[in-house]
This record gives sequence, structure tokens and C-alpha cells, in this order.
Amino acid sequence: MSRFILIDGDKANFIPAFGKAIVTVKPGNLKASGKATLKGKKVCVDGDEKKLSVPGCMYISPPYVIPGTGTLKIESLGPDQKAMKTNTGGKKVLLQGSIFKAKFEVQSPAQEPPKPPAPPVPDPMKQYSGMGNFTTTNKIWLGT
Repeated sequence: MSRFILIDGDKANFIPAFGKAIVTVKPGNLKASGKATLKGKKVCVDGDEKKLSVPGCMYISPPYVIPGTGTLKIESLGPDQKAMKTNTGGKKVLLQGSIFKAKFEVQSPAQEPPKPPAPPVPDPMKQYSGMGNFTTTNKIWLGT
């Protein structure tokens, strides 16, 4: 099935639920490195998704309700997000597709409110798993 090809500046949108963590998500911008271009913008190819990073996102994970921060990244693409046939410069192009696997890497852990005289308790988790999808400004060029 043909799907729209992703181009430079297209968005990776993250779903706020990352397991039991709730992340205040922001979209990430894809940085394309393909040889081909569409209206002056490079095409996204296999590997470009690994460079996407959205730092400074706040999160909580009950009972750790004092917000912490971390970085959103794409863990792996869905099976319909990498072309089987369409390529540029010897690399498969990325497609809008459906859902990718995402990860949230904790930089500053959320904390459980203190129970005096004890201090706040930090969230022990270093990473959470979630999902996301792509939106594209390309409404012309399809890949398979």
C-alpha cells in the first residue's frame, strides 16, 4: 500500500501516556538526510528517525506527582513506516504510516511528595515506553 513520504521538518507526535507515566509531550521535527528532494526539502530516509530528540518534557508517574523532566525519542518504526521498494541514495525512505514505538528517557526524576521528616522520594524508573505517529506536509509524493 502506498503512503506519503516524510520530508524535512515533518512532525513526530507523541501520545502522552507512557505506561504509568504521563508526559507533557511536544512534537519533534524530523531532520531529513535523503538525496531526493520535494519542493526543496530533503526526503527522510532510514536512520533519520534515530536522530530525533525532544528534550525538556515534564512528566509525572503516580505516586511520583512532583514533576520531573526527560527526553522523548523514537525507539522503532512501525512496519508500515519504512518503504519496502522506494529509496533514495541507496536508503529506504520513511513513510507516514500508522504508529511508531517511542521512549521517554528520564533526566530529572519525578518525586513522591515528602512524608515528614523524610525527604521526597524520586521515581526509580529511568525510561518509559510509549507510542506516537507522524504528520507530513507532503500531500503529493507516495512511496511503497
